[in-house]
Amino acid sequence: MERELFETNPKAYRNAPWWAALSIQLNYYDKINPINEAAGGGGGNDGNSVTMKPWMDSLPRVYDTPIHWSESTLAELQYRPMTEAVALQRRLWKRQYDALAAASPTAFASRVSYDDFVWGCETARSRAFSGAYSGSAFNPVPYATVGACVAAYLGLGMGTVEQAANGAALVVCGSILKDFVLPKLLKVQKYVICPLIDMANHVGVGATGNVAFEYFSDGFSLAAVEPGATQGSEVFIQYGPRNNDQLLQYYGFVEGDNVHDVYILPPIREWDIAALEEACGRKVGPGRLEKLDRAGLLGRATKLDPSPTETEAANDIGGVVLTRATGIDPAVIQALRALMSSDAEWEESGEAIGNFAIEVSTENERAARTAVRKAMEMELDGKATTMEEDENL
Repeated sequence: MERELFETNPKAYRNAPWWAALSIQLNYYDKINPINEAAGGGGGNDGNSVTMKPWMDSLPRVYDTPIHWSESTLAELQYRPMTEAVALQRRLWKRQYDALAAASPTAFASRVSYDDFVWGCETARSRAFSGAYSGSAFNPVPYATVGACVAAYLGLGMGTVEQAANGAALVVCGSILKDFVLPKLLKVQKYVICPLIDMANHVGVGATGNVAFEYFSDGFSLAAVEPGATQGSEVFIQYGPRNNDQLLQYYGFVEGDNVHDVYILPPIREWDIAALEEACGRKVGPGRLEKLDRAGLLGRATKLDPSPTETEAANDIGGVVLTRATGIDPAVIQALRALMSSDAEWEESGEAIGNFAIEVSTENERAARTAVRKAMEMELDGKATTMEEDENL
């Protein structure tokens, strides 16, 4: 496949992000070589060929994810982080396709359109699973070879048992190092789309199935987890600790009462300081905002413009993250303790933000948490519709 599509520039494929590489593979087997000729060809009836068509036919052809929504529909979410994440996703995917098309205008771009590429990316993002790469599958050849060599070594009287054992141990240790140790040390990730397993649905908590790589059989398995799975019931797996932003952006659904959910407020620099002062009954003294800005606790004044390969962050201006599991980021509470500190508390801290990492007084703690509550209230008040109105749509 690489030779056929990117013969003149193979690095374009090899250096592509995992979701782009999988998109290329999906489109290759869907549109260019549905019967894997490299594995035998011949229409799938000769016992040697591998046809991808039945599985390809089972894949969704249309996705209703936010990347396809109009700007007006996205605006109805009333959630800036998602709007920005989708905008970044569109730019990144188009940039990646353009780079691949420039690297192979005839073999790739003439046969795979941008819409085809997006379909492949969405299929990869919604159906692939990953884990720490454990190297290659079990290969008995090295062990059989070592056994034969040891037998010959001893049978011909070429050395002692200890010497033969030392040589065999080196081979075994090398195999273990290659298959298990090095991949984990290098933190290599492997992304896989496995037919049938890719059809399993997600649940955040209480998965009844477990996906695993079978080292000795060189394959993947989906096993029911007792006692959660019962005969005749659907087997759910967990796609990972996905929040609803991620689930909506790449899978097209959200999960009710998602324990992994987050909400991203605007960065502190965009909060209404006068409203916080009124709610807390305190004035923000001189020097606080400047110190917090230098410490990076106010968020960024402008968006970053990197060349990322992921688009899930949805928070490139450093918004305040609220999580269902742990609440507000402790660093934000620290910032608000400093921001709402009295002159006496500020002087006692040595005007050092780090000294507000723990509670400094009951009054200061109340002011910091009041500021958080007020920011949340202002966020809700800024929405054009209420929760009840949204749920009744």
